[in-house]
Order: sequence, then C-alpha cells, then structure tokens
Amino acid sequence: MAKINRVLSQSEENYLKAIYSLELEKEAKISTSLIARKIETKASSVSDMLKKLADKQLVNYQKYKGVSLTLKGKKTAIRIVRSHRIWEYFLVEKLHYAWDEVHEIAEQLEHIKSESLVDKLDAYLDFPTHDPHGDPIPDKDGQIHKEQYQLLNSLEVGATAMLIRVKDSSSSFLAYLDRNNIALNSTLKVLSKEAFDHSMKIEINNKQLTISTQIATNLFVITLDNHGTNN
Repeated sequence: MAKINRVLSQSEENYLKAIYSLELEKEAKISTSLIARKIETKASSVSDMLKKLADKQLVNYQKYKGVSLTLKGKKTAIRIVRSHRIWEYFLVEKLHYAWDEVHEIAEQLEHIKSESLVDKLDAYLDFPTHDPHGDPIPDKDGQIHKEQYQLLNSLEVGATAMLIRVKDSSSSFLAYLDRNNIALNSTLKVLSKEAFDHSMKIEINNKQLTISTQIATNLFVITLDNHGTNN
C-alpha cells in the first residue's frame, strides 16, 4: 500500500476519493459521466484517468460498463477521506476556523503521505467520529459508523428532526446556513411543503424559515419523536 501511495499524483488520489464517494451514494458501478460531474471535468479526461488507475490496479474499468474501486483502490480512497476529515476537525476545533473555510485547506493537507502523522493527529484529537460537516470519519481500519439518516425534503409535514450532516460542503452553502442560524444538531419542524416547487417552511431556533428544494436536498437529518429522541 505505501508503495502505491508514493507514486500517486494528487489528481489520481482525487479521482479515487470521488469514486469512493459516489459508490457510497449509489452502491453500484459508477459511470464516467457521474465522475465527470463530481470532479467538474470532461468525460474524455475521466476515461483517460480511469485507464491509468486500472493499470495501477486501483479500479476495475471497462469502457461503457462503469467503474468500481478494487480493494487497493478502496483502501487508498479511505485513507485520503480519513485524512481530509481529521484535518477539517483539527482546523475547526483547535485552530478555530469556520466550517465554511476548511474544505479547501483540507484538500491540500489530505495529500500528505505520512499516515503516522494522521494517526497521531487522530489520537491528539481524541479520535473524533465526525468532521465539522457531520461526515463520518473512518477509523484506522477503514471502518465507518453508519447512521440512519434521511434528507430533509423527504420528511412529512409535522415531522420533527435534528440536523446531523450537510451534503454540500461548499463555502457558499455553508455561509447560507450560517446566515440563517442553521447548524449541526439544530432541531427543526416541518410546517408545510409547497406542491409547486417543493419548497418547505420549517421552524428552527423558534423562527420560521422557507427553504428551497435545493437547500432541503442538501441537509441530512434524523427524525425525533415528541420527546426529542431518535425514532
């Protein structure tokens, strides 16, 4: 594994991370068009990169039949994801960056090859389980604690839920949440849903707020019963 990591470029590592993320969402072979949208590049560039990764035995790839990570590819992707999320946690909790400032910095730090550094940082932080955006942090063995959550837009009117994760970690989206005092662990209630555009009116922090379907499809929640406990 260490030998493979040394010869990978940052671009190759980013592709592995993107494929891993898509596999978690789709649980099936991933198309080149999906990867292109994820990385914001051309499909032809994706095909060229997948051939390189296949030559390094990091992906299973056949043209027009999709791509999946090999065991080696998955281990490498998990290592990168773990590093990224631990760095984000460190930047927010210890250096007091805002949660909308850390993604780009962590994108640079995640490519540091020293696994011992990340392990020591993990121990120093007392082994956090989630990054500042609510994404689970894989442990040293690559295990991730899976939670039963759902997107906010799937809730029925009258449902009460707690925000536990954001799907979009872009600075603009997180800044929007900050402006509206929407934070992780906030409790909200669905007051109404608009049939025309699927916007929602919610109550959060004792205030009513109308949010678009784009916002609602980027917020992961767990539903609560009337006593504030998980369903």
